[in-house]
Amino acid sequence: MTRTRWTLLAAILGSSIVFLDTAVVNVALPRIGRELPVHLFGVLEGQTYVYNAYLLTLSTLLILAGAINDFYGRRRMFAVGLVGFGAASLLCGLAPNMEFLIVARVLQGAAGAVLVPGSLALIRVNLPAPEQGRAFGLWAGASSGTTILGPLLGGILVDNFSWRWAFLINAALVVLALWAVRKLPESRDEQASPRFDWLGAAIIFIGVGGLAIGAIYGQQREWRDPIAFLLLAVGVIGMIALPLQMRRSRHPLIPLGLFRSRNFTVTNISTLLIYGALYVTFYFLVLFQQGTLGYTAAAAGLGGLPGSLLLTFMSSRAGALSSRYGPRWFMAIGPFLMGLGILWFARVPVGSPAWRLYPGDAASFLPPNGYLIDFLPGSILFGVGLAILVAPLTAALMASVPERNSGVGSAINNAISRIGPQLAGALVFVAITATFYAGLAARVPGLDPSSASVRSAVSPLNTPGSGVPRNVIAAARGASTDAFHAAMLVSAVLLFAGAVVNAVGIRSEVPAAEARRNESESEVMSNG
Repeated sequence: MTRTRWTLLAAILGSSIVFLDTAVVNVALPRIGRELPVHLFGVLEGQTYVYNAYLLTLSTLLILAGAINDFYGRRRMFAVGLVGFGAASLLCGLAPNMEFLIVARVLQGAAGAVLVPGSLALIRVNLPAPEQGRAFGLWAGASSGTTILGPLLGGILVDNFSWRWAFLINAALVVLALWAVRKLPESRDEQASPRFDWLGAAIIFIGVGGLAIGAIYGQQREWRDPIAFLLLAVGVIGMIALPLQMRRSRHPLIPLGLFRSRNFTVTNISTLLIYGALYVTFYFLVLFQQGTLGYTAAAAGLGGLPGSLLLTFMSSRAGALSSRYGPRWFMAIGPFLMGLGILWFARVPVGSPAWRLYPGDAASFLPPNGYLIDFLPGSILFGVGLAILVAPLTAALMASVPERNSGVGSAINNAISRIGPQLAGALVFVAITATFYAGLAARVPGLDPSSASVRSAVSPLNTPGSGVPRNVIAAARGASTDAFHAAMLVSAVLLFAGAVVNAVGIRSEVPAAEARRNESESEVMSNG
């Protein structure tokens, strides 16, 4: 096998492991909530931490990991990331309780942060320029395929085997990727600095983690626990300290000069809003479909296929049109259509019939009218909007920074796209839990929704535990539906806000004066 093929195999497997893990774990969360003991948290709270713990370390270490890859060697650090991700995945798959799983997900996210920058770097340094375009296309196609098939594969594993296989399957992919990467030569940036902004990465971790976890922790305990306020205070201090640290550091994790570009700043603000809503929407959608309506995991995974296909087949055309007409209105219309799709989800009735799809039963592949009416139109509208948005947003981002800063500019935006879901997820969690327990109390007179016994028996968007009275089960189903509607409304507002930010803030072309200023600032930053 040639170096080109070994490089493609290693890069595609490395990135696919990270993409696949996110897609598969999302459809496994309802089963995790039912089967895994939880001692310190509520069920939905624990599920949210499982989701956020991975994103927190992945997002906060991503930029730092890119610099470490360049200095210590891309092949070496790619292998380190693979081994770490495989080991953390095994810990996740063997977790005895929710708390252990959350800690393992923190480790998994850290390993993923080391792994992600190396995937594209291997293609860049190991293939000649004429072959790179095709290689990037193959990589993008494989990533899209993972996005499309990941939820369905996860659903099949969860329904027919165990949620643990959503993590254990990573081990086989890691071994294959290690076998491929050992065939490649080492490469590093000989001019890379050995001085890394560890403090900057720690401040981002503290700031984002404090705000996200503090909001979730406080809402679950009805703001009666002072720890929640302490976490929020730590988060606020971290966010205030971040620009101060970036300004004083000789080698800042995030060069503040890049944000003097109007398009760079606006694109990252809209990314925070839009991608926060994007990931959070489908995280809670899958929980609602399985935990409240009774969908199988495979059906919930397959239900998202139309939107993923639209993204795959329409995004290149949207990118070509935005190159001709400028990205501004594509970046405004896209999230606006996505918001309309989410509003469609906000009207799903409590009695929407479940899609019970089983791979061994061909007749079950035909979805019920409830899916065709309640979910398919919104999924199509959302997919069209996403396809219109993604390529123009990427193009606007890369055009907004000098070429020599394209790597760090992309890394910053990539990190922000993963920070958004944590902050948006905390906001949506507050809306869901407040709506759910208020609705439960209104439907069952005399029930105290704040009692530990009630919260251990019924949790928002999840199937009630055994022994729960029928009237409480019915009330929980109605309250969960109301809570899901509230979550969708919050997500829609975030998407509409992102559309407005882009419509008002984006310039379709960066003026020559601004481009020259960016180059000047780049010279200043590169000279220390």
